[in-house]
Amino acid sequence: MRIYSCRVCGNRLYFENSVCVRCGTGLGYSRDERDIVPVDGGGRHVDGAGIAWHVCRNLGLSGCTWLTTDEGGQCTACDLTRTRPHDGDAQGLAQFPVAERAKRQLVAELDRLGFRVVSRADDPGRGLCFDMLSSVGESVVIGHADGVITIDLAEADASHRVRVRDDLGEPYRTMIGHLRHESGHYFQWLLVQDPALVERGRALFGDETADYSAAIGRHYAEGPPADWRASYISAYATMHPFEDFAETWAHFLHIRDTIESAAATGLITVDPSAFSPFSALVTRVWMPLSLGLNLISRSLGDDDLYPFVIPAPVLDKLDFVAALRPSPA
Repeated sequence: MRIYSCRVCGNRLYFENSVCVRCGTGLGYSRDERDIVPVDGGGRHVDGAGIAWHVCRNLGLSGCTWLTTDEGGQCTACDLTRTRPHDGDAQGLAQFPVAERAKRQLVAELDRLGFRVVSRADDPGRGLCFDMLSSVGESVVIGHADGVITIDLAEADASHRVRVRDDLGEPYRTMIGHLRHESGHYFQWLLVQDPALVERGRALFGDETADYSAAIGRHYAEGPPADWRASYISAYATMHPFEDFAETWAHFLHIRDTIESAAATGLITVDPSAFSPFSALVTRVWMPLSLGLNLISRSLGDDDLYPFVIPAPVLDKLDFVAALRPSPA
């Protein structure tokens, strides 16, 4: 996440701020400007072209600060959510803002990287949407299918995540991690279509036509191969080539966003875009940075912030994923 500043008083802001705590100015996130901008008492911002923007109607429901040209309407990020908890589901509604905040973080990052995020309403065949489902009364399986990402809102609860993480023997489990992983399935489905790309992907990740149901059964019955750490970013990535791609994509986003945050706060002085291929950024910047972050976390008596080791084959996979980024216009 980058550092934002209040345009009125210069105070530093977080991505989620709806009010500047120093001067009291109302704030909104402009997706067009990729910046936090001041809004008047009615939640209105007029941009440099004279276009009036309004704070999303879901500010009270999900904490959304994004702007829309539709007064009283919802923003383009909220448009991506197809299903949310019903008004009578108090627990689901309490968990909903955590998932939506992570979704907005994902969309903002994809915007910065140049990946087009088109809603399912605008493109019913290839567009993206989210079903943010409450598991209070039913079982919810997190996943992706044909542009629909399903999220279990119970994952918004930290104690639930820790319990599931421990049950599954995972080193890391967060809401933004789920969304980044599932977006990997979506963008593989969307972008890896050219036969040459498909063949290159198979050489790196394996044959994606392998039976997925059989792979799930084998993974949970037998666990990962004993030598998985030599070729995979996580044990889960060994289950199926689709999961290997999605895990790699998620780490691509983890790494880019964290490096951008470190640069914005002055912890490092690098431009991530100056490194090519992406693996050069990983080896020369990310590996020493993540080591330092882990040591800081250990100094505070906590777990490693980045509990992963990146072997050489994963560097090639990260380069493949990073190369899917569209060229700047």
